Amino acid sequence: MSITSRWIDIPAGNDSFGGYLALPQGGKGPAVIIIQEIFGVNGHIRSIVEQYAHDGYVALAPDVFWRLQPRVELTYEGADRARGVELMQKLNVGEAVSDIGAAAAALRAMPEVTGKLAAIGYCFGGQLAYLAAAQGTLDGAVAYYGGGIQNKLDEAAKIKVPMQFHYGELDAHIPLSAVGQIQERFAGRADAEFHIYPNADHGFNCTERASYNQRASALAHGRTLTFLAERL
Repeated sequence: MSITSRWIDIPAGNDSFGGYLALPQGGKGPAVIIIQEIFGVNGHIRSIVEQYAHDGYVALAPDVFWRLQPRVELTYEGADRARGVELMQKLNVGEAVSDIGAAAAALRAMPEVTGKLAAIGYCFGGQLAYLAAAQGTLDGAVAYYGGGIQNKLDEAAKIKVPMQFHYGELDAHIPLSAVGQIQERFAGRADAEFHIYPNADHGFNCTERASYNQRASALAHGRTLTFLAERL
């Protein structure tokens, strides 16, 4: 028996939207929500969902862009990248955070989910993980190179759950000065972790990007698993 995966419908008010779900080999476990970048629930994001299922988690990637274009699947360069930026700019962030709450509620209602629930977000999804933690629908959150968090530091005081942050030292999108602002806001909190990876750029966890950094990706994955195991 191996992991199993499928698309599911997630209820949202009078509507519903899709999410890519993977169940661990044992069929049940604690849960993680994998929050996409601006490129949709593409092959890379689905592979992360499956990676966490192999790690023993019930993993779900909600389709964040469903109101604009369901099941969008983009690559990382050229017109696809421009389309991803356009979708992000059109997205109602409040609705997206609410949708992550809906995904959390759907997971908690599943008999396969036996433990707590965290979100792991990448790039724009890192910001959404941070905002969902502030919304109070998660038991913990992890943000990989979450863009724009430094512009939403008023939300930090609302976060009552453990958080872990991963940044690339060479990330021009999120300069170390911005990371410092975020660290300052979480100073004194024993349940907030920051990891900065030398020689790593934005998107270092993504094998399909030119900026993929195997060492940083492996370290960050191990630290994320440790965080989930110890904090949840």
